[in-house]
Amino acid sequence: MSMYLVQILLPLCDRNAKPLPRELFDQVALELAERFGGMTAYARAPARGLWEARTGRTERDDVIVHEVMADALDEHWWAEYRRTLEARFEQDELVIRALPLQRL
Repeated sequence: MSMYLVQILLPLCDRNAKPLPRELFDQVALELAERFGGMTAYARAPARGLWEARTGRTERDDVIVHEVMADALDEHWWAEYRRTLEARFEQDELVIRALPLQRL
């Protein structure tokens, strides 16, 4: 059965490098579990992201990953949810990515 693995990269700090409250991450976990019937969070060892900003400066974020498996990919819903999370986490842009997945 073909499915999608959808991953949300959530920053641990806001734009001013202030740690974000745990409640924000718990809320996302609950929302995903309710909508998709479950979710996984990789929160023990944050991943480190590096990218070149528009200014040419290298930016850095420590992120945790929340992921779900979905039978279908509702791109409109995910785009709206991304915008919601960007506001909630005080980010200019969040990465949500979908990968084809074959359940074995």
